[in-house]
Amino acid sequence: MDGGLSLSGDMVLVLMVLGLTVFLFVFEIVRVDIAAICIMVLIGLLGLVPGDQLFSGFASNAVISIIAVMIIGAGLDRTGVMNVVAGSIVKFGGRSERRIMSMVSSTVGISSGFMQNTGATALFLPVVSRISARLDLPLPRLLMPMGFCAIVGGTITMVGSSPLILLNDLILTSNRSLPPGAEAMQPFNLFDVTPVGLALLAAALLYFLVLGSRLLPKVETKRPAAPGRTKSYFAEVYGIEGDVYEMLVTVDSPLVGMRIAEAEKLEGAPLMLAIQNTDKPRLAPPAEEMVWVGTVLGVMGTREQVGQFALDNQLRLQPRLRTFGSLFNPTRAGISEVVIPPGSRLIGQSIGEARLRSRFGISVLAINRRNEIITQNLRAEPLQVGDCLVSHSTWRDLANVARDKDFIVATDIPKEEQRPQKVPHALGFFGLAMFLILFTDFQLSIALLAGAVGMILTGVLSMDEAYQSVSWKTVFLMASLIPLGFAMEVTGTAAWLAQQALAVIGDMPELVIQIMLVVLATLFTLVMSNVGATVLLVPIAINVALATGANPAIYALIIGLATSNAFILPTHPVNALIMGPGGYRVKDFIRVGGIMSVIFLVVMLTVVNLVF
Repeated sequence: MDGGLSLSGDMVLVLMVLGLTVFLFVFEIVRVDIAAICIMVLIGLLGLVPGDQLFSGFASNAVISIIAVMIIGAGLDRTGVMNVVAGSIVKFGGRSERRIMSMVSSTVGISSGFMQNTGATALFLPVVSRISARLDLPLPRLLMPMGFCAIVGGTITMVGSSPLILLNDLILTSNRSLPPGAEAMQPFNLFDVTPVGLALLAAALLYFLVLGSRLLPKVETKRPAAPGRTKSYFAEVYGIEGDVYEMLVTVDSPLVGMRIAEAEKLEGAPLMLAIQNTDKPRLAPPAEEMVWVGTVLGVMGTREQVGQFALDNQLRLQPRLRTFGSLFNPTRAGISEVVIPPGSRLIGQSIGEARLRSRFGISVLAINRRNEIITQNLRAEPLQVGDCLVSHSTWRDLANVARDKDFIVATDIPKEEQRPQKVPHALGFFGLAMFLILFTDFQLSIALLAGAVGMILTGVLSMDEAYQSVSWKTVFLMASLIPLGFAMEVTGTAAWLAQQALAVIGDMPELVIQIMLVVLATLFTLVMSNVGATVLLVPIAINVALATGANPAIYALIIGLATSNAFILPTHPVNALIMGPGGYRVKDFIRVGGIMSVIFLVVMLTVVNLVF
């Protein structure tokens, strides 16, 4: 940067694209993955990156690595390894809330070091629900510590979070644009960040043991249903009172010729959970199902509500459950809570458009959204990230729902593990991947793919299940943003931005500069994806380090770590995942996460400067 850099035409274009990227990510006019693809195409149209480099992100070491990590995590889940872990936690944790919280959070934190933290949270959500129900511990006092430890656990290894997986690729890209005489930066090895990650995990656990537990909600909120509590659960938690009844449609009933969706809109209509026309009785009647003379409806409501509805609509109320007795048996069907995770294809669709009854066999009875219970006009309600759907279904249908990546089932489903006989294969190939990373010179992507392919070849996962386990939204987001980081480097935009930043902050101590970078990364992460924040800020941090004589690789690492400092708002996928089942409100995250963010900043910078 000797003599200073002046703005060129390409730099102006890159700055405009950069501003557009931040705008699209902050205001989410379109989905973040769609926005990233648009930015990549725009970079290509403007000629800011050579044509042969524009799509290189899709074949990058980082993208292939993240695909392999997701497949390996799905393989461990499919064999039921996590439920074995849950049993061990209950066995050794006793009934102490503090001990259970510590064991659950530390286990999830360590697991997050070897799989995506969102994936680890999704795997342990039903596990924690099971422990909560079994030991009668308040779920909100377990979920937030688990979620925060999952986030910091992603910093234990270089494969635990998307920013750290991406970091080495960004460092290699920056090496191409180093000034003459500058020493090339070396990529980080798998466990180089482990001292930092373990210190952060220990600090998080200590925080919740000493102070955080006092800040967590003290009143039991919406609790995931346990099998067998079908009738009482409605009234206790969601105010949906009543019992299950059968009604026979007579020849004089105005319901004849109606669809179920139309019947549900009638004044005073109870919840319609089952139907029998001419074939065998079944739960979750589709909205388009027709009601005919002789149809038997299985409904739920108070005796007064159901009786009045039957009187108003010429329906014969049966004295007992003759048709649906076996279907409503708690051993066969019941209440569940199903969470809509980040990246679900159902986000933005209404319940009616999603056709949850006909496609998945579940009847949605209420929605728990940020501690607000929605029970009216459900079919027209658009689904949002973190929505907790209170549903009724058979356990078999719920097990199929649990295998779909568009949902996360927060209920303990009474079923056997799917492939427990494949546990040795799953653990063996996970161990093989770790061995190749640690003791060979193979690229991270090759080592992880060896483990993933091994699981597929030995039947831990089918190929279709492997495809389904991959969050293609994350893949396209990461691959599409890599060209933006490359454009910032090759055009000198990153160096120019660093120059402007240094002109503002002047001759400040190195620690102050590091704190400013960490705070900036934290703010970016709260309003946009951590991958996007990493791509935008790592090139700038490297150029700031070069200009001040600091170690550029360490500054890049600080950004890669700081983008995990996302506790204050439920914008991080992990926070969005636990918000519904835990019944948390935004102010809960601000209260508990604000202090956690300061602890994260202090511990991370202290350990990074001590170790490196």
